[in-house]
Amino acid sequence: MDMKLELVPLPVADIDRAVAFYRDRLGFVLDVDVSPAPGVRFVQLTPPGSACSISLSRGALGMDRMPPGSVHGVHLVVADIVRARAQLQEAGVDVSEIMEVGGGVRYAGITDPDGNTLLLQEMAWRTGEDF
Repeated sequence: MDMKLELVPLPVADIDRAVAFYRDRLGFVLDVDVSPAPGVRFVQLTPPGSACSISLSRGALGMDRMPPGSVHGVHLVVADIVRARAQLQEAGVDVSEIMEVGGGVRYAGITDPDGNTLLLQEMAWRTGEDF
Protein backbone atom coordinates (compact mmCIF):
# COMPACT_ATOMS: atom_id res chain seq x y z
CA MET A 1 0.00 0.00 0.00
CA ASP A 2 1.41 3.40 -1.00
CA MET A 3 1.14 6.30 1.43
CA LYS A 4 2.09 9.66 0.05
CA LEU A 5 2.75 12.63 2.27
CA GLU A 6 1.12 15.45 0.34
CA LEU A 7 0.10 18.12 2.85
CA VAL A 8 1.82 19.53 5.95
CA PRO A 9 -0.22 21.93 8.11
CA LEU A 10 1.57 25.03 9.39
CA PRO A 11 -0.13 27.00 12.16
CA VAL A 12 0.00 30.76 11.64
CA ALA A 13 -1.62 33.77 13.30
CA ASP A 14 -2.19 35.77 10.11
CA ILE A 15 -2.94 33.80 6.94
CA ASP A 16 -2.49 36.79 4.61
CA ARG A 17 0.94 37.57 6.08
CA ALA A 18 1.93 33.89 5.77
CA VAL A 19 0.75 33.73 2.15
CA ALA A 20 2.84 36.80 1.35
CA PHE A 21 5.89 35.15 2.93
CA TYR A 22 5.53 31.72 1.35
CA ARG A 23 4.35 32.90 -2.07
CA ASP A 24 6.19 36.19 -2.53
CA ARG A 25 9.42 35.47 -0.64
CA LEU A 26 9.92 31.70 -0.85
CA GLY A 27 8.32 31.31 -4.28
CA PHE A 28 5.68 28.72 -3.33
CA VAL A 29 2.74 28.35 -5.74
CA LEU A 30 -0.67 29.34 -4.36
CA ASP A 31 -2.86 26.34 -5.22
CA VAL A 32 -6.01 26.98 -3.19
CA ASP A 33 -7.45 29.86 -1.19
CA VAL A 34 -11.06 29.22 -0.21
CA SER A 35 -13.54 30.22 2.48
CA PRO A 36 -16.20 27.50 2.27
CA ALA A 37 -18.12 28.68 5.35
CA PRO A 38 -18.22 31.70 7.66
CA GLY A 39 -15.06 31.78 9.80
CA VAL A 40 -13.36 29.05 7.76
CA ARG A 41 -10.44 29.59 5.40
CA PHE A 42 -8.14 27.05 3.80
CA VAL A 43 -4.99 27.91 1.84
CA GLN A 44 -2.65 25.46 0.15
CA LEU A 45 0.77 26.37 -1.26
CA THR A 46 3.36 24.15 -2.93
CA PRO A 47 7.12 24.64 -3.08
CA PRO A 48 8.43 24.69 -6.67
CA GLY A 49 9.18 21.13 -7.82
CA SER A 50 7.51 19.49 -4.81
CA ALA A 51 4.75 16.89 -4.61
CA CYS A 52 4.03 17.95 -1.02
CA SER A 53 2.25 21.18 -0.09
CA ILE A 54 1.68 23.20 3.05
CA SER A 55 -1.71 24.25 4.37
CA LEU A 56 -2.69 27.34 6.31
CA SER A 57 -6.17 27.33 7.75
CA ARG A 58 -8.58 28.88 10.19
CA GLY A 59 -11.69 27.28 11.65
CA ALA A 60 -11.13 23.82 10.16
CA LEU A 61 -9.14 20.61 10.44
CA GLY A 62 -8.17 21.16 14.07
CA MET A 63 -5.56 23.76 13.15
CA ASP A 64 -6.84 26.07 15.87
CA ARG A 65 -5.39 23.60 18.43
CA MET A 66 -1.83 24.16 17.12
CA PRO A 67 -0.23 27.38 18.37
CA PRO A 68 1.22 29.61 15.64
CA GLY A 69 4.92 28.93 15.19
CA SER A 70 4.85 25.45 16.72
CA VAL A 71 6.08 23.47 13.69
CA HIS A 72 9.84 23.07 13.43
CA GLY A 73 12.23 21.35 11.05
CA VAL A 74 10.23 21.08 7.85
CA HIS A 75 12.85 20.15 5.23
CA LEU A 76 13.05 21.80 1.82
CA VAL A 77 15.53 19.66 -0.11
CA VAL A 78 17.57 21.54 -2.71
CA ALA A 79 20.21 20.51 -5.24
CA ASP A 80 22.47 23.51 -4.56
CA ILE A 81 22.15 25.04 -1.11
CA VAL A 82 24.52 27.93 -1.88
CA ARG A 83 22.43 28.99 -4.87
CA ALA A 84 19.11 28.43 -3.08
CA ARG A 85 20.27 30.47 -0.08
CA ALA A 86 21.44 33.32 -2.32
CA GLN A 87 18.15 33.38 -4.24
CA LEU A 88 16.13 33.49 -1.03
CA GLN A 89 18.31 36.24 0.41
CA GLU A 90 17.77 38.26 -2.79
CA ALA A 91 14.02 37.86 -2.18
CA GLY A 92 14.45 39.30 1.32
CA VAL A 93 14.39 36.05 3.30
CA ASP A 94 16.64 35.81 6.36
CA VAL A 95 18.51 32.51 5.90
CA SER A 96 21.07 31.23 8.38
CA GLU A 97 24.63 30.39 7.51
CA ILE A 98 25.14 27.00 5.88
CA MET A 99 25.95 24.24 8.38
CA GLU A 100 27.91 21.15 7.35
CA VAL A 101 26.75 18.16 9.39
CA GLY A 102 28.84 15.43 7.78
CA GLY A 103 28.26 12.78 5.20
CA GLY A 104 27.73 15.35 2.45
CA VAL A 105 24.70 16.91 4.17
CA ARG A 106 24.33 20.67 4.61
CA TYR A 107 21.57 22.78 6.15
CA ALA A 108 20.47 26.41 6.31
CA GLY A 109 17.56 27.59 8.47
CA ILE A 110 14.57 29.80 7.71
CA THR A 111 11.97 31.07 10.15
CA ASP A 112 8.57 32.25 8.94
CA PRO A 113 6.87 35.35 10.42
CA ASP A 114 5.14 33.21 13.07
CA GLY A 115 8.22 31.28 14.16
CA ASN A 116 7.70 28.02 12.24
CA THR A 117 11.11 26.80 11.09
CA LEU A 118 12.13 25.29 7.79
CA LEU A 119 15.47 23.86 6.79
CA LEU A 120 17.06 23.96 3.39
CA GLN A 121 18.80 20.61 3.04
CA GLU A 122 21.39 19.58 0.48
CA MET A 123 22.54 15.98 0.23
CA ALA A 124 25.62 15.69 -1.98
CA TRP A 125 24.56 12.35 -3.47
CA ARG A 126 21.14 13.65 -4.62
CA THR A 127 21.77 15.54 -7.81
CA GLY A 128 20.47 15.67 -11.36
CA GLU A 129 17.79 13.02 -11.81
CA ASP A 130 16.91 12.96 -8.11
CA PHE A 131 15.36 16.38 -8.44
